[in-house]
Amino acid sequence: MPETHSLQHPPVDTRKLLSKVPEVTVYFWIIKVLCTTVGETFADFLNGKLGDNLNRTTIVMGSLLVIALIVQFRVRGYIPAVYWVAVVLLSVVGTLITDNMVENHGITLTTSSIVFGVLMLATFGIWQVSEKTLSIHSIHTAKREAFYWTAILFTFALGTATGDLIAEKYNLGYGKSVALFAGLIALITLAHYKFRLNAILAFWMAYVLTRPLGASIGDLMSQPRQIAEDADPGTGKGFGLGTTGTSIVFLSLILIVVVIMTQQQRRKPVLIDEAAPVGQLG
Repeated sequence: MPETHSLQHPPVDTRKLLSKVPEVTVYFWIIKVLCTTVGETFADFLNGKLGDNLNRTTIVMGSLLVIALIVQFRVRGYIPAVYWVAVVLLSVVGTLITDNMVENHGITLTTSSIVFGVLMLATFGIWQVSEKTLSIHSIHTAKREAFYWTAILFTFALGTATGDLIAEKYNLGYGKSVALFAGLIALITLAHYKFRLNAILAFWMAYVLTRPLGASIGDLMSQPRQIAEDADPGTGKGFGLGTTGTSIVFLSLILIVVVIMTQQQRRKPVLIDEAAPVGQLG
């Protein structure tokens, strides 16, 4: 990764532009899973605080998301606080959209999964046709950033629907769901490094799966240890931290890991080389 003397005054090179997203490192994946976990638990926490009104909660958090994305689009490069706040809010809003469809509009988890799957694939398809690449290392224009954040929103909504579908409707349970999604991500990683699965395809497959993984972890941590006799299938059998405790723990972990990652990357702003082939993961 080429270095620069200053994030504010990068070398003048028309081929090299500041990327709007972080490097894809182990820290990136850790924070991503933590954000998806918070998206699941914090959405439930906020909904409870706002009177169990999903419409109101979605409007409030959607408004905050719009503000966060406006700031994100206006900054010139990757700013950790701005970027990761937007990701957390997208995770929360994605969860709320899915919950709204299921609880307020009677749309099944199966249908929700199909709808968001189609919307996500359509976004990727249009993005690919328009920009000729899905690499996140090429995010340096407003148009590409719009595709990027739209795709992420649909991955969060899809992950919420599929995670709940598998863990609750099919009664797999949260612990087994965590093992399932973690195992799938491990297989994708193995396929990429050992069998040369396309890097960009591997990245987005893993990215989609981190959402149900994080959601399952959040439910596992927050759900009560025992199942009440009248409880819905799939609830209970958790660690009993509740949505408040789980949200506080994972928001704190996000802050810690972002600070560590930022300290390590402080002198290495993420640059992309338009003349170089896109082959790295993501």
